[in-house]
Parts: sequence; structure tokens; C-alpha cells
Amino acid sequence: DLRLREIVSGCALVNADGQSIVWAARILGQPLPERVTGIDLFQALLQLAADRGYGVYFLGARPAVVEKAVARARRDHAQLRICGWRHGYWADDELGDLIAAVRTSNADLLFLGIPSPRKEYWLAEHLQALGVPFCMGVGGSFDVYAGEVRRAPRWMQRTGLEWMFRFAQEPGRMWRRYLLGNLSFLLLVLRYRLRPRGRRGEQPARRDMGDDRA
Repeated sequence: DLRLREIVSGCALVNADGQSIVWAARILGQPLPERVTGIDLFQALLQLAADRGYGVYFLGARPAVVEKAVARARRDHAQLRICGWRHGYWADDELGDLIAAVRTSNADLLFLGIPSPRKEYWLAEHLQALGVPFCMGVGGSFDVYAGEVRRAPRWMQRTGLEWMFRFAQEPGRMWRRYLLGNLSFLLLVLRYRLRPRGRRGEQPARRDMGDDRA
């Protein structure tokens, strides 16, 4: 997906959420300092916002989940300025009001809790209209923060096995992402690793689909 690659490459901050990314970067000779998960960065930013008086806006997840996440944020950070929140389900004719609500909230940070790649496309399309200085896609972090989804034990996080814990909780929903997705990722890394060194920066060939789709 060349469009998604373009969006991610244009982000001011990209963190390695998965341990597999850290391992792959090392294999490909471009090591990263460390893994920084979305939920850990999200919680660190909540603390930073509370300390510095920044306003935050929660957007995404199911109604009950985002409300639980907001309630916990208030408990954890008494000084946190919460400018607003909304669940992640809206119709096309609600989009204008949603963007206006975020823009007029005076939030300094927007956390968008919807799946990939939808969150990347959505932020790329509406970033300017939102008028928020810092926007971050947090995926399923609201579910974890609200206590709807458990995180793996620390030892599984450190050893890169957190995906197995997540898969065990929801195998019916996660099997495609973790089994097929992980295998595809491994094959891509190996294919890139086996390329002659001078060709590793080349873009993948684009197939002619008769229109502008990648």
C-alpha cells in the first residue's frame, strides 16, 4: 500500500510498537533504540499533559470503552484537562460536526482509537481541519486502558511474546492478523534481507490496475 507508506513516512513521530519491528530492523542492519508500545506512549503522554496543563481529546472505541478510559484518566491524573471525548462510530453526515467539535475543544493532544490503516488514512485526510497540534493513532489502547483487554505479563512483553497472549484472548478475531500477518511480515523481511545491498532502497514494483490503486 504505497499510500499508507507515504502517510507513515510523513509522520513527525513513528514508534516501533511491535517487538518484531525491532528484530527486523536489527536483521536489516538498521537497529532501533528500543520498542515503544502505543499504550505505553499513550500513558506517558497523559502524564506529560497533566504535568504541563495540555488539553487532551479521546476519540474512538465503543461508547462504554471510551467513557471508561476517560474515567480512569481522571482518576489517574487529577490535574489532566480533558477537552472532550467521543466514540469511534460516526456516519458520513456527522463528520463535519465531529471535526468542528474537536477543533473548538482547544485540545493540544488528540488520541484516535480506531484500527489501522483506517486511523492513518483518517488523520492524513483531516489533520489540518482538526487543528490539534499533536494527533496520535492509539489503536486499541483505549480498550487496554479501560480494562476491557488485559496486557500480557511483563516477561512476555520483554521477550516479544505479547502477541501470543493477545491471540489467546481473542483467537477468532486475531488469527488473521497474527498468524497470516506475522508470516507475511517474516517473508517480506527475508526477501529484503536477501536482496543485493545496492537494491534494498528500491520501491516495490507497482502493478497496473487500470486506475490509481496501488
